[in-house]
Amino acid sequence: MTPTPAQRTSAARKTRNTAPDAPTEDANEGAAPQPRAARLRKEAAICTEAEAQFAQFGFEGASLENIAAAAGLSRHNLLYYYPSKEALYRKVLDEVLSEWLSRMAGIVGGADPEGALREYIAAKLRFSRERPAGSQVFAREVMAGAPRFRDAIEAQVLPALNADVKTFERWARQGLIRRLDYRHLMFTIWSSTQAYADSGAQFAILLGKPALEARDYAAAETLITQLVLGSLLV
Repeated sequence: MTPTPAQRTSAARKTRNTAPDAPTEDANEGAAPQPRAARLRKEAAICTEAEAQFAQFGFEGASLENIAAAAGLSRHNLLYYYPSKEALYRKVLDEVLSEWLSRMAGIVGGADPEGALREYIAAKLRFSRERPAGSQVFAREVMAGAPRFRDAIEAQVLPALNADVKTFERWARQGLIRRLDYRHLMFTIWSSTQAYADSGAQFAILLGKPALEARDYAAAETLITQLVLGSLLV
């Protein structure tokens, strides 16, 4: 039996309405489809909520239901954007690492050790101040042995660290800095700056205030910079 025009229209509407919140794409003739701005905004909102909850509860404790609710979605609709909790967790970590690495780039190629390190320490502390939840998600993953992110650390952080060490070695050959264990120097900078995100609540309690303030980060920057440059500069 041939369906009537009205039946065909009704069937088409049902097909379109099966996934009301599924992401859509703009397809221009002759060009690759591009995500719509609305989809990008939704993905960003999901990642923001996921970052906060993974920071607080860890991978195991966070739930897609709670992340979706905070982002104004159902769990079912969130899965249109990220097919699993692991995929969403990985996306959050990828974004945190990408921003962290972008702030690590100031040392490589630098001609002035003092200026490069001052800028690097300031950038790391800004990251801790501006994105503490991201730092906390990363710290939780690493403290657990990096079971879901080891490959990214090996593929991205290790080459960046090796490049920094080569820069330190070049400065040492030029007589600009002392010879130290540069890898452990970088570990020390990372741990001291990231502590202001990962342990910020404890530091605030010990300073007798509800939260760290701009002047606390400024004081930390001054002291960490003094310690690093004092041990390194000739």
